[in-house]
Amino acid sequence: MLNDKHTLNSSETESVINAIKEGRTIPKDVLYKLAKDDEDVFLFWNGRNEEVAKTVLPFHSIEIIDEPRKEIPEKESNLDIFTDDRGRQESGWTNKLIWGDNKLVLSSLAFGPMREEIEKAGGIKLIYIDPPFAVGMDFSYDITVGSDEVTKKQSIIEEIAYRDTWERGISSYLSMLYERLKLMYELLSDDGSIYVHCDWRVNSVVRLVLDDVFGVDNFINEISWCYSGPGKHEKGYTRKHDNILFYAKKEDRNVFNTPRIQHKSGIHNKGAYLGQEFDDNEEYVKELEELGKRVEDWWTDIFTTDRMRNEKVDYPTQKSEGLLKRIINASSNEGDIVADFFCGSGTTMAVAEKFGRKWIGCDLGRFAIHTTRKRLIKVQRELKGKNNFRAIELLNLGKYERRWFMNVNTELSEEEQIQQLELKQTQYIAMIMEAYRGAMKTGFKHIHGSKADRMVYIGPLDFPVTKAMVMDIFEECKEKLINKVDILGFEFEMGLIPNVQQELLDNGVDIRFRSIPREVFDKRAVEKGQVKFYDIAYVDVKTKIKGKTLSVELVDFKTQFTQDDLKEVEEALKKGSNKVIIENGQIIKTSKDENGLITHEILTKIWTDWIDYWSVDFDYENKKEYIKIGSNGNSRQEWSGNYIFENEWQSFRTKKNNNIELVTPEHEYEKKGRYKIAVRVVDILGQDTLKVVDVNI
Repeated sequence: MLNDKHTLNSSETESVINAIKEGRTIPKDVLYKLAKDDEDVFLFWNGRNEEVAKTVLPFHSIEIIDEPRKEIPEKESNLDIFTDDRGRQESGWTNKLIWGDNKLVLSSLAFGPMREEIEKAGGIKLIYIDPPFAVGMDFSYDITVGSDEVTKKQSIIEEIAYRDTWERGISSYLSMLYERLKLMYELLSDDGSIYVHCDWRVNSVVRLVLDDVFGVDNFINEISWCYSGPGKHEKGYTRKHDNILFYAKKEDRNVFNTPRIQHKSGIHNKGAYLGQEFDDNEEYVKELEELGKRVEDWWTDIFTTDRMRNEKVDYPTQKSEGLLKRIINASSNEGDIVADFFCGSGTTMAVAEKFGRKWIGCDLGRFAIHTTRKRLIKVQRELKGKNNFRAIELLNLGKYERRWFMNVNTELSEEEQIQQLELKQTQYIAMIMEAYRGAMKTGFKHIHGSKADRMVYIGPLDFPVTKAMVMDIFEECKEKLINKVDILGFEFEMGLIPNVQQELLDNGVDIRFRSIPREVFDKRAVEKGQVKFYDIAYVDVKTKIKGKTLSVELVDFKTQFTQDDLKEVEEALKKGSNKVIIENGQIIKTSKDENGLITHEILTKIWTDWIDYWSVDFDYENKKEYIKIGSNGNSRQEWSGNYIFENEWQSFRTKKNNNIELVTPEHEYEKKGRYKIAVRVVDILGQDTLKVVDVNI
């Protein structure tokens, strides 16, 4: 309803009413008058929404890393890798690496129970973000296999996120960033600040959005990070700088430690320049030459990552540690919390750790999280001797995110949430079956549908497929003379694969366990047939027990991961060319010679070629996972029924060292008894598999 203060004349008012009735577009000049009649200038774009997400989902603790191995210098003997030299981290705050959609993560941090933990640790003093700059950004990455490389495409969930970001061009980009910036503003402490890294594509509009969220008066600097290197611009000057926009939350309250760089003035008793002051005083010259000059808002002394090869982790958009070192040291103090909600390869986290800051990192990409985990473990190892590292907690939103996707109210009690889920069971089964491209079936107790010549069972939304469920399916298969079943699940009970699988195959039923991907909740991905279900990878280990000590050997790994269609690749190949693809758990080099003859070479010669990382928890049921449910100031703590994987030993490949150890050093238990050990394997594609084994010490 239009009020008395609006600035529209009678004809404009009538045109607006008619446009609304007829579903036509309101002219922009009239729309602006309606939007803010008390402001001379109002930032508006198609899709702007003042509402901020206040969804609060509990965080699941997937893994905690607080006993890193000793980092072994290259010059030391290979025998030193068996030194089981561990030690707990500093007490108190645990650094947080969060895998998930940063909008949901930010909302859950800002309004959920973890906010209290953040505030007790002093609040977030600094946020640095490097959001995607442009439509079409490719977050695929190359994997080296022998002398060849295969490209791992970005996940569908990442593809969907960036497609949404640029769906309508700059307007949808601003909508994405605006809501997240408002949540970051909410999270920042009053003496905090934010640095937003962008380039020529979005710099001008992002600054306007930051003015809107943080206020024009809280703008501090637009920093030009200048660099050099190959490149060209046919119609102008080569673009060789990025912009970093620096804002405080509250005017004149932000932490700032003036950075200085070495400078020799060449002036002696003839005046000196220090900051903005000129003086003949010799003391200024001395201070300038001893302390260095104040850093200006254009930086030419920091190299890009391609010039700092020792830092490279082969991740797209990786920024140099020198850049983050300057920002973190300038706008935070030791012990402060630093956050990055587009953390990518983890440069912000690595630098924060090295300089004694606490940190929170978040990214949507599984590979980004895995890259960051390896990088931070290396930093922990380096800092181990100084005894000043902190534990890393790997978190996600787990089953509560899935409940949220199904429109379940996650602030209700567990019993009430389960009741809501039961009412949505039919809708859930139909949704998964559509994504799997199967057909619904009736007349069965447990079977939900079929695909081709196989029956299909869909596991629960928020707890694992258990052996009891599988045996019920098996009994129905025997009764109905069914010999092929696909069992789909988000999670599977430990030990289910391959033991039960082989047992049932021997009894005439071929059961295939397949993982339900997160993408099933995106209707557009389902409609386009982009959702892929993969067979669960298989890990096998051997244990060696001697007295109260135990060592673990990784002895096998199998995956059925498929990324490419071999026939499509063969048809598209030009004569005299080749392409490396991933199909059915093999990395294959496909070549077409000048005569059109196609040959295939399997590059993954042995199973260890697939292993990028593995780690061990020697007492898996030692630490129960307790999650906080509810809003900030009104939460309750519950045992999730799960245990936290404590990463006590790990081996992984790096750019400098491609070797992987297959045997752990001996782990000594304090007392004899029965234990569960857990082994986590992450393959070269970033997919992880967990195996739990019972041992008797």
